[in-house]
Amino acid sequence: MERKAIGIDLGTSYSCVGVWQNDRVEIIANDQGNRTTPSYVAFTDTERLIGDAAKNQAAMNPRNTVFDAKRLIGRGFHAPSVQRDMKLWPFKVIPGPGCKPMIVVKHKGVEKQFSAEEISSMVLMKMKEIAEAYLGHSVKNAVVTVPACFNDLQRQATKDAGAISGLNVLRIINEPTAAAIAYGLDKKESRSGEQNVLIFDLGGGTFDVSLLTIEEGIFEVKATAGDTHLGGEDFDNRLVNHFLAEFKRKHKKDISGNPRALRRLRTSCERAKRTLSSTTQTTIEIDSLFEGIDFYTKITRARFEELNTDLFRKCTERVEKCLRDSKIEKSHVHEVVLVGGSTRVLRVQQLLQDFFNGKELCKSINPDEAVAYGAAVQAAILSGDGNEKVQDLLVLDVTPLSLGIKTAGDIKTVLIPRNTKIPAKKELIFSTCSDNQPRVLIQVYKRQGARTEYNDLLGKLEFTGIPPAPKGVPQINVCFDIDANGILNVSAEDRTAGVKNKITITNFKGRLSKDEIERMVQEAEKYKAEDGEVKKKVDAKNSLENYVYNMRNTVTDEKFAEKLNPAGMQKIEKAIDETIKWLERNQLAEVDEFADKQEELEGLCNPIIAKMYQGAASDVSMGGGAEMPNGGYGKPSSGGSGAGPNIEEVD
Repeated sequence: MERKAIGIDLGTSYSCVGVWQNDRVEIIANDQGNRTTPSYVAFTDTERLIGDAAKNQAAMNPRNTVFDAKRLIGRGFHAPSVQRDMKLWPFKVIPGPGCKPMIVVKHKGVEKQFSAEEISSMVLMKMKEIAEAYLGHSVKNAVVTVPACFNDLQRQATKDAGAISGLNVLRIINEPTAAAIAYGLDKKESRSGEQNVLIFDLGGGTFDVSLLTIEEGIFEVKATAGDTHLGGEDFDNRLVNHFLAEFKRKHKKDISGNPRALRRLRTSCERAKRTLSSTTQTTIEIDSLFEGIDFYTKITRARFEELNTDLFRKCTERVEKCLRDSKIEKSHVHEVVLVGGSTRVLRVQQLLQDFFNGKELCKSINPDEAVAYGAAVQAAILSGDGNEKVQDLLVLDVTPLSLGIKTAGDIKTVLIPRNTKIPAKKELIFSTCSDNQPRVLIQVYKRQGARTEYNDLLGKLEFTGIPPAPKGVPQINVCFDIDANGILNVSAEDRTAGVKNKITITNFKGRLSKDEIERMVQEAEKYKAEDGEVKKKVDAKNSLENYVYNMRNTVTDEKFAEKLNPAGMQKIEKAIDETIKWLERNQLAEVDEFADKQEELEGLCNPIIAKMYQGAASDVSMGGGAEMPNGGYGKPSSGGSGAGPNIEEVD
């Protein structure tokens, strides 16, 4: 059987998965029928929950329900953004080895620590399972999207998360580029000639803006800009802080230290934000929010917009920066495409439209699904599964940040400027700054600014074995090589001595090693097996409960019950009552215990019911789902392996 490659939009708030099938992209709904899945993972005393099930129980289990893992991935514990977010997260985050942020939860009564890569891998595994259930076969290959402004470490960490989940990540592609592919295919028939398209992608936790030129299936990114810490979650945070202050002012109580109250307030704030996209005012109504106090209040759209004014302004500043870097006038932009759920905020749309002098914004593609759509197209191309609609597509992307190394005087020498087309390769000759210097430390930095103190250190490469020579004499050739995933490889060579050294830039503050990834893969398999056992237990429990209650409904049906003798009726009723009480006491019983209890109950009930039918064979069984006169079933069809003989209704 042909194995399909899938496209996954791994989002901060929600994730989405698609596949190229029947000459088009199918966005796949999850087991709840939703086409997007919350990027939530929860740990309880009995099981691990991912997606809708995890988010639905967040208020009851806030300390062990993890979200926003994307805001931690590839970052250090002491990063300002991490420190800000930690104040609003109900779960605990501590510094791990190399100051890597570790999420602390309690699972099955035991405290455990997880990296952001592990949490993200659990979400990816859920998306993988959603695709497998739809396709009917196992999935191995995937294209995963990341924000365009993700740096090398964040991209590599996302790729590591894919490996932990059991996926072979064919390509890491930028979210706005994926959305542009979705737009390009959607408008392929109606478009002719070269078009400049600006993708405005404002999601739950990140913001990207990219300007592309699209012509004859070639998608060329001219420039990109954005913020890895700007999105709908930040709008929610402003509302949460606003209502925390209001509650404290009204009731003289601080609820910021109560995770359950905070979670309920955050859920209401998220709902209010959505409502304000269609109405000018909405209410917050939370019964017994804290210490029995009900919290009822109102928020207007104008007040919401005022709370987030600076964040909205940041969006237009990034658009301006992108246009400036691309050297394209805004009057020459043919289309402005909205992507990401947070673009539904009306003030964002208004500011963007005003920036482009009243230009109509393109809302023709689904903002929640466009990125997964483009990723699925890219997956089809890379796996050779696409037809003539996509086989000629060519994507030319860029690196979002300048990359360079530290040289004498604490100056960063740029090798690859931002918005350079990728893949890219650049070489530069450096030398020593002291006589007989035996080694140099090559420190790789990202972002803008001439001095390294204004840039982020990505990693280090120690180059040794330089023969003694006066300063300035050794010729050390440093090569930066960025692959199609946007991941950087650095190599160095002493041309005079022939000494070489090569690495992929690693996060010396906590980048996962191969051994750590392998360990996490094994743990992921263990958790998957545990999830399977929990599912078996739930299925066995549900099977017994269905049998018990269907049997009770059956024997209480007047038309049916009158055919049973009183002694038989009493026996069945007593057995049913005892089983219900047993179920109440043994919710965490093992699969075998549920199965034995059901077999015991069937052994008592089925012969009694069979005897009421004159001429019926003594081996009539309720096990195959035989229909009872009241429409009940002796056993649900999911619990049996085949259909048994139907029991005829007695006149």
